[in-house]
Amino acid sequence: MDLAEASLKPGQFLVEVVAAAKNLSKITVIIDSDQGVTIDDCTQLSKDLSAKLDELNIGASRYLLEVSTPGLDHPLKLKRQFHKNVGRKLKVHRKDKSLQTGKLTDSNDTNIVLMEEVKDGKKILEKEAVIPFEEIEKAFVMVSFK
Repeated sequence: MDLAEASLKPGQFLVEVVAAAKNLSKITVIIDSDQGVTIDDCTQLSKDLSAKLDELNIGASRYLLEVSTPGLDHPLKLKRQFHKNVGRKLKVHRKDKSLQTGKLTDSNDTNIVLMEEVKDGKKILEKEAVIPFEEIEKAFVMVSFK
């Protein structure tokens, strides 16, 4: 984790590092940035990390290094990711097993605010929902094709 963080460009942040071992060790590094991450950023980080792993002699054993950004199937993990996605629609799975969807209108250090669409007969009303981070099991950005 420290190797990956030390190799990041300014503005980039580490979301997750996953190491799995079978016949071939797989190291997955997921990065993000408030301004976005390009394929060239991932390629450069992969080269930098490979060189550092080789220096540490980890290259003596076989490993597969994968550097990517969090995809739509990857839940938001850091508060910083919620801040980045203000204005987008989220699906939030709460620890009490309830599910809420709505437009993320605010995010601070303690909670998020969703604007949910609620049906009231034939009318659709907007209702604000404040969700503390400690009540969130996982949250996903929803794709909009509008």
